[in-house]
Amino acid sequence: MMQNVHPAPENNEDDLYSGYNDYNPMFDTEDLENDVAFQQAARTSHGRRPPVTAKIPATSSPRPLATGFGSKATLTSSMGRPMTGTIQDGISRPMTAVQAAGYTKAAVRGSSFDPLGQARGPASPLEKKTSDSLEEKMRQLEKKVNELVEESCVANSCGDLKLALEKAKEAGRQERELLRQREQIAPPKSINLDLTYTVLLNLASQYVANEMYAEALTTYQVIVKNKMFSNGGILKVNMGNIYLKQRNYSKAIKFYRMALDQITSSHKQMRIKIMENIGVAFIKTGQYVDAISSFEEIMNISPNLKAGFNLILCYFAIGNGEQMKKAFKNLIEVPLEVDYEDKYISLNDDLHTNLLIEAIKNDSLSQIERERKSLAEEYIMTAAKLIAPAIETSFAVGYDWCVDAVKASHYVELANDLEINKATTYLRQQNFNQALETLKMFEKKDSRVKSAAATNLSFLYYLGNELEQATNYADLAVNSDRYNPSALTNKGNTVFANGDCEKAAEFYKEALRNDSLCTEALYNLGLAYKKLNRIDEALDCFLKLHAILPNSAQVLYQLANIYQIMEDPNQAIEWLLQLISVVPTDPHVLSKLGNLYDTEGDKSQAFHYYCESYRYFPSNIEVIEWLGAYYIDTQFCEKAIEYFERAALILPTQVKWQLMVASCYRRSGNYQKALEKYKVIHRKFPENVECLRFLVRLCTDMGLKEVQEYITKLKKAEKLKEIREQRIKSGREGSARSRKEGSGDSGGTKGERLSAKLKVLPGTNEPYEGSSSKEIDASYADPLGPQPERPKTAARKRTEEDDFADEELGEDLLPE
Repeated sequence: MMQNVHPAPENNEDDLYSGYNDYNPMFDTEDLENDVAFQQAARTSHGRRPPVTAKIPATSSPRPLATGFGSKATLTSSMGRPMTGTIQDGISRPMTAVQAAGYTKAAVRGSSFDPLGQARGPASPLEKKTSDSLEEKMRQLEKKVNELVEESCVANSCGDLKLALEKAKEAGRQERELLRQREQIAPPKSINLDLTYTVLLNLASQYVANEMYAEALTTYQVIVKNKMFSNGGILKVNMGNIYLKQRNYSKAIKFYRMALDQITSSHKQMRIKIMENIGVAFIKTGQYVDAISSFEEIMNISPNLKAGFNLILCYFAIGNGEQMKKAFKNLIEVPLEVDYEDKYISLNDDLHTNLLIEAIKNDSLSQIERERKSLAEEYIMTAAKLIAPAIETSFAVGYDWCVDAVKASHYVELANDLEINKATTYLRQQNFNQALETLKMFEKKDSRVKSAAATNLSFLYYLGNELEQATNYADLAVNSDRYNPSALTNKGNTVFANGDCEKAAEFYKEALRNDSLCTEALYNLGLAYKKLNRIDEALDCFLKLHAILPNSAQVLYQLANIYQIMEDPNQAIEWLLQLISVVPTDPHVLSKLGNLYDTEGDKSQAFHYYCESYRYFPSNIEVIEWLGAYYIDTQFCEKAIEYFERAALILPTQVKWQLMVASCYRRSGNYQKALEKYKVIHRKFPENVECLRFLVRLCTDMGLKEVQEYITKLKKAEKLKEIREQRIKSGREGSARSRKEGSGDSGGTKGERLSAKLKVLPGTNEPYEGSSSKEIDASYADPLGPQPERPKTAARKRTEEDDFADEELGEDLLPE
């Protein structure tokens, strides 16, 4: 009985738990994720189940009763379930207890151990979902419609409006096809209304972007009339916008009001914007009273700058001064909700805080705040300039009222700007004394205002050729604000006027470093380089300026002039042709083109442009002379008479043009007319030698008796002319001798002045007189004519904080 008892060995009593830390490396699961073979086996055997084991006979047979103690009969219950792995009646029973680990009947018979079932090979691939079903086709079609709408929106944002419209149309066609197919297999309730709404709205928007307003209105009508679209009524705002663009203001107002009726009061901002549109439409139709009611309602509900400014415009249109004052006060009381100053001020020396403040000073939010503040200042300044002359007896009193109102608001810093605008208005009215007095009041203000006022004062004195005062105020402006480009430009102008072009160029460069878009400084820098004969650098300046101001007539003229200096007439002609497209009626540019074509030998083009110049300004002596000479060269002397007669009317004291008229008669063979004209000339200019010579010749050829009389007069005139020339020659020699001797007495100075007068005033028998150009200048000021080049002046400080001097103060002087 004790043969099956095995006592534990005594030598292991001290280590009862030995062997617990020993494990087979096959069971190490830490690196199974990196085991390629195991991962491949796991993938191929995923989802498989082991084979079902064979059934065995039932083990619930009835138990026989025991016969006695010590009986060797085995109980049926104990034999009903044989031991796992035993053999009964020659049949091996499968080891079901370890079947999950792979110990199957095959293993007992000696097959290879394969617990992961790798021998069975990879699993069969998943069955592909068939795309033949109608539901799947409609789902794919719906996806394609959404993609087309998205592509249309992207194309619109990229500026390709034509492609955007094509994509929108294609999306509409695909959506209609989807709708037809869905109606055939599904009830109407399953239709995707959101997709239909999106497609139609995008199509209408693309029609508007391409200015196809009729098609857009039709598409919007489809949406609005469909009761299934719950939010379709709000699109009447878009329809009203289209009618506003078409200037159909009555329909625009009608649709705006219909949209306003369908928008609930919870959408407050939308309702205000629609009311603003209604007010603008009323202004367009001249119904200012109705517009006032709309804007007043907005100012009562939610005041904003745009509505307040439009309300001032309406009251100005009907001439109600008291209401203008009230509306202006309401405008300056509109809250900006911008803590522009306090937010960026550091109260301590904390490095982290200072870095944070520097980071947010120019972020997108601060840019929006600056734009909002700049817009508010623009509205207030424009409104003040508009109503100042209308609310009081004079504009000065009106400006004072506006200044007082602004000082009492949170726009206190605009008060100084309004004072500067007041001085600007005085300048526009050519009241220079009042402008000077107003600007001099700012000499004791803070640096920014002082610099702006001194800049304008320097500009005024510069235009008045008071260079000393202009220099003083330019220095004051630069010292008050070294970063003011207008002050630096005016300082450069004063230096330029004194002849120091190199130093002037330095000031202009500094102004450009402070503001690269200061066009006055860039233009003046080009003039300075031109004076210094640095033609290439001057050309670079004017080409840069042309990129900024492509339609500036002065810049185009300077470019043409520089290419003419560089002896490149083809380029000069190209730039002048561009200039003609900007100022097609400028006679000087037309004559300049004629001169260039004449130099190039193209007489037909030269004649065309000279004729155009004469048509717009028939008093240019150079053009008249060229046209007269052209007709004489082409043997059309009768046509030349017309031009020379006009020249004689313009300059009646010059005998040359009347002699040319008589010469044309003589060349055309009309000797009688020529003789009569020479006699008229002789009566006006009895000492003219050339006239007497032609009279002698004509009388001789025609056999007239007066020939001897004219011969006698000719001899006397020639002798008188010789005496006069000797006197002039001796006077010139005497003045030259006195200059060589270095005579410094008053007598020598008087002799020089007399000599100068003799040079300026020739005798009456000479063809040109010194007063001719002055007579022309007194009656005509050519906008691009040959006048001395002077730099442009800058009369205002052009910064974001200070933009208050008028554009007309920056008026540039005439180029060469």
